[in-house]
Amino acid sequence: MSETFNISLGRGLTLQNPVLLASGTVSYGEELQALDALDGIGGIVTKAISLEVREGNLPPRMVETSSGVLNAIGLANVGIERFISEKMPALRKMGVKIIVNIVGKSVDDYVEVVKRLDDVEGIDGYEINLSCPNVKGECIIFGVSPTATLEITHALRKVSSRHLMIKLTPNVTSIGAIAQAAEEGGADSVSLINTVVGMAVNYKTQKPVLKNVTGGLSGPAIKPIALAKVWECYQSVKIPIVGMGGIASFEDAMEFLVVGSKALQIGTMNFVQPSIGSEVAQKLSLYFSSAENPDYESYVGSLIV
Repeated sequence: MSETFNISLGRGLTLQNPVLLASGTVSYGEELQALDALDGIGGIVTKAISLEVREGNLPPRMVETSSGVLNAIGLANVGIERFISEKMPALRKMGVKIIVNIVGKSVDDYVEVVKRLDDVEGIDGYEINLSCPNVKGECIIFGVSPTATLEITHALRKVSSRHLMIKLTPNVTSIGAIAQAAEEGGADSVSLINTVVGMAVNYKTQKPVLKNVTGGLSGPAIKPIALAKVWECYQSVKIPIVGMGGIASFEDAMEFLVVGSKALQIGTMNFVQPSIGSEVAQKLSLYFSSAENPDYESYVGSLIV
């Protein structure tokens, strides 16, 4: 690497590079070291963790689409106890920041997961998932309401001094209002966007491809939506924004920075090219270490309109 960044997202979370690997695309990180996927990146966001073990939705629950992927995994995970005993020992050794993605069915669920994790060493922050569209009547019910977002963020702020990153859904009328509620509730940053609700059908069988019928669309197809939502939030809040949604190259990453992302998450492209995060991180480092280019902090949010 040509340069190590010191990008502060607040409350003790400082990244050596703005690139994070997104939740749901890198499992619990076990496979990453063998693939050289951690070189130079800022950190990883773990697969979602809930209070209890979750099997997720019935298959088929993932399908490729034009320029993207639809998934209806349904937040399948090992649960909080196995995560602490089986997954955290390896995560502690990775040498990058570890942000744990958290989901729940109620405010009490989220609070209990954070309480159990708060004494566990090796965790640098929490990404609070209020935005998964693949489970009925659960986390997204918080993420579409400013009042509910404020309530849950405030409740979590009272039980933890670690970094709180609130993950937002694009499937709302005003994402800026949701971001403001998270900020008011005590969030240190917001991450966006989560997947866009989509559907795939088989015209021959006249049936949906996914067992769940609908799923969350991710990948390059959603990048224009993500850029617009990040820009909207940049006008609405003062806390840092972690942008994601279709990032597949250095150029994509730069677009997210210019509309207001202080850090980035790469997701779907990890399935296609496991080294993508490391490659984008290195290119960002080279670009911003050159005296001919603007400095990082002044470039973030520098869109001319």
